[in-house]
Amino acid sequence: MQDFLNQTYFNNTILSYLIALGVFVLGIIIINIFKRIVLSRLKKWSAKTDTTIDDFLIKGIEKSGIPLLYFGSFYLAAKTLTIPDKTFQIIYVLSAVLITFFAIKFITSSINYSLNLYLDKQEKAEERKKQVKGITTLINLIIWALGFIFLLDNLGFEITAVIAGLGIGGIAIALAAQTILGDLFSYFVIFFDRPFEIGDFIIVGDKIGTVEYIGIKTTRLRSLSGEQIVLSNTDLTNSRVHNYKRMEKRRVVFKLGVVYQTPAKILNEIPALVRSIIESQSDVTFDRGHFSSYGDFSLNFEFVYFVLGSDYVKYMDTQQKINLSIYEEFEKKGIEFAYPTQTLFVNKTDSQT
Repeated sequence: MQDFLNQTYFNNTILSYLIALGVFVLGIIIINIFKRIVLSRLKKWSAKTDTTIDDFLIKGIEKSGIPLLYFGSFYLAAKTLTIPDKTFQIIYVLSAVLITFFAIKFITSSINYSLNLYLDKQEKAEERKKQVKGITTLINLIIWALGFIFLLDNLGFEITAVIAGLGIGGIAIALAAQTILGDLFSYFVIFFDRPFEIGDFIIVGDKIGTVEYIGIKTTRLRSLSGEQIVLSNTDLTNSRVHNYKRMEKRRVVFKLGVVYQTPAKILNEIPALVRSIIESQSDVTFDRGHFSSYGDFSLNFEFVYFVLGSDYVKYMDTQQKINLSIYEEFEKKGIEFAYPTQTLFVNKTDSQT
């Protein structure tokens, strides 16, 4: 039996192969015990907690940690054997690739989880998650590129020239794509500063519409007449944006003009009369009403009130009710609205001949 165990194949005895196999099998058994006992209990415990970070960590261990433990068992078993340098180099390269792959995967998953956790606490979380897809894709690409460079460096490749080349190429690309990069940075400004969101009604210069889509380079509006307006993100961040969706109350100023023949007593009653009409409307706050000026053909009154809310239709409905009520009350009291007129006074003079 001893002679059989001492037989040598590929620079290793049969006993050495059995020891390596035992190390590998023992590692598999320990990992399976960990999965079935420790990991399963951790899952049950995390299901009872209110936070989601423990679920994320357990899932990360299951998807990234367990495969690395299996490979670690194989690596430890291989270390007990006498392996040629070329074969061991292959195992080393494979180890570096796997560790780098799972490490990057865990980092990108952590970033995505943190970003989603942040967005879940914001308003309109689902819409903002759609907006953030462009950012996460870009971040993931950068992390995978850095991970690949890190891997090449650990494998002994000379990456100094590559990095220098990438730097020069990056400057050339940046100069050639200034507009695109400007729109990209503007997208980050829009995403984090949130001057407007999907569904907001905005005015940018002479462009008016509802925000339909916020992309990495452009933002698209749906105009009142129905067509789609495409604006670059840089134009939006460099412009004055009027966001009517966030209007808490709308200030309304309107004027009335009555004829000069209106008695002084009636003129004194008009501010109180109009005020009572305005205050009788729902979701309206009266601000002021005054006999403001003497016009060319009318006595002018100015009134100011606030409609509580940003809905334009609601504002127009309220203004319509006020206008109709004022017309009815003026008709009852015999108050005449002024309109552009011109009165010509003629003096007749007797001439002697």
